[in-house]
Amino acid sequence: MKKITLALSMVLFTVVAAFAQIEKPVTWSYAAKKVSKTEAVLYLKATIDDRWHIYSQNVKDGGPVKTTFTFSPSKDFSLVGKTAEPKAITKYEDTFKMNVSYFEKSVIFTQKVKLNKAATTVKGKVEFMVCNDRQCLPPEEVEFSIPVK
Repeated sequence: MKKITLALSMVLFTVVAAFAQIEKPVTWSYAAKKVSKTEAVLYLKATIDDRWHIYSQNVKDGGPVKTTFTFSPSKDFSLVGKTAEPKAITKYEDTFKMNVSYFEKSVIFTQKVKLNKAATTVKGKVEFMVCNDRQCLPPEEVEFSIPVK
């Protein structure tokens, strides 16, 4: 029985992985706005196709892969606080047997930075997982580069 379950799991994972290469239900866009000579706010926007959702940064262990931002270290700027997000939708998901927080349609994450230089480029990556009511795609990492002028 364990071998059959394992074989079915492997087939299911292969099928999901094949779809993941085709489907791209999330697109990212980025912007920065200076709020003073020494501070700026970065805007990291996910536009999500209908019937799909991405998860909050605040998902508990044992659930889906939470959205995570990693910023490349630089002498030109320093992060001020954590990456902020708006209020998420929180619902129980049978898939994970727990309440999870997620976003539909679009979400804008913000990150304040202290500038040590008048103009710089903030680089990093975002890792996220996208699901709909039928499937979850494998976690994806997207690199970004945001000019701050």
